Amino acid sequence: MRTTFMSTIAGLALLAGLAQPALAGGSLRIALAQEPTSLDPTSDATASIDAMITNNVLESLTTVDGAGAVQPNLARSWEISPDGLTYTFHLVEGALFQDGTAFDAQDVKFTFDRAMAEESTNPSTSIFAPIDAVTVIDPATVEIRLKRQDAFFLFNIANGDASIVAPESVDGLSTAPVGTGPFKLAGWTRGDRLVLERNADYRDADAVALDRVEYRFIADPAATAAALMAEEVDVASPAPEMLPQFQADPRFAVTVGSTEGEVILAMNNSRAPFTDDRVRQAVNHAIDRAEIIEGAMYGSAVPIGSFYPPHGPAYLDLTGRWPHDTDKARALFDEAGVAGTTMTIAVPPFAYATRSAEIIRAELAEAGIDARMETVEWGYWLDEIYKQRNYDMTIIAHTSPNDLGNFARGPEYFYGYQSDAFDALWEEIRTEADPEARNALQRDAQQYLADHAVMGFLFQLPKVTVARAGIEGLWTDAPVTFAPMKDVHWAD
Repeated sequence: MRTTFMSTIAGLALLAGLAQPALAGGSLRIALAQEPTSLDPTSDATASIDAMITNNVLESLTTVDGAGAVQPNLARSWEISPDGLTYTFHLVEGALFQDGTAFDAQDVKFTFDRAMAEESTNPSTSIFAPIDAVTVIDPATVEIRLKRQDAFFLFNIANGDASIVAPESVDGLSTAPVGTGPFKLAGWTRGDRLVLERNADYRDADAVALDRVEYRFIADPAATAAALMAEEVDVASPAPEMLPQFQADPRFAVTVGSTEGEVILAMNNSRAPFTDDRVRQAVNHAIDRAEIIEGAMYGSAVPIGSFYPPHGPAYLDLTGRWPHDTDKARALFDEAGVAGTTMTIAVPPFAYATRSAEIIRAELAEAGIDARMETVEWGYWLDEIYKQRNYDMTIIAHTSPNDLGNFARGPEYFYGYQSDAFDALWEEIRTEADPEARNALQRDAQQYLADHAVMGFLFQLPKVTVARAGIEGLWTDAPVTFAPMKDVHWAD
């Protein structure tokens, strides 16, 4: 999840793209494993909304490039005051929303005020929590004043949660989003596909190569692979065990990049028996990351011992903090008085989650727990687990960057976790301007989460892409949950 989840949530299914040959223009068909229930990234944490809509249809003040660096977007430039609290954004001029209405500073104020409102349904309200006020200076200038410094502010407002929307079209965002981006929505056939078409009125329309982008929803990994081999699609993200056949086929190029997606076995910290540290420790001793990665990901993933990506500058290897030890797990379960009890692992219908759950269920059984696996539909997962916190354990990939703050969101967040000590640590992290000092604090945070066995930290989700030869501009890595199509094209 972007939580976004998808820290949250979603996080979750990764983008893959497909296309038909053309020297310029042409179509790109993109296979996605996950279809969202809404198209509004400002009210829903589903990662596939960002994959399709963010920076394609909707845009934000800033953006992030393929290397993870912040770049201008609807804000062409900005200044930051010496105290780090006032950001003055100079906006692009002449930009239009896809319904013909003009973009200006009032739209920025409307967007941020809406996200900050008491009744806001934004999935990442923490992005907006540091903001004190948004002031329109003139139609092309807006000032955002913070209550406290936020080291991640420019990065955070590049995400779909901070997409700039207009009051004239805001009510239709869930089914017909209207933005300022290089593409506009042409149609959404639920259960089948979503189609974008080139926005002829985009401010830099000549730089957009593709005429059409078509996202096809294919949940079954075998069906995805079959569609690739039959050349019904040109790029996709098939299951890792299927990669050898594509690596041996000259029609395709295969890349395995990194993502920000920490895959965790989430334990409901607000529900017994997971309120007991010994139970969470026992679960951590019961799981065998090597077995999970080999069985669920066919070896194509990197293990993690806390909530931070291994490719990040602050990474601390904590995979040995709770070594796999079935006997120790059994003893802790017995000491906590839960040996022989039933625990349910409810997972969304994503291959990495269902396969991992099957292995963990067996590992917990060896440690004396009657673990039961339940696969639920994505809409049910969002409502019952993410929103209502009605679960024992679940498995999910958190694909948003800089998301250690998920653990400072309080017991209302789906973890059900509360720690004043961690809250204070996160506040230090998010307000520390010096990168090296911030990295040191983030290592402290990783250590804290691992020491307290808050979750079962499993592995970092890889970005596996199989593309037909001739497609250029697709990102190898996924530093954010969105995947811009503006620079994607067919080679001459």
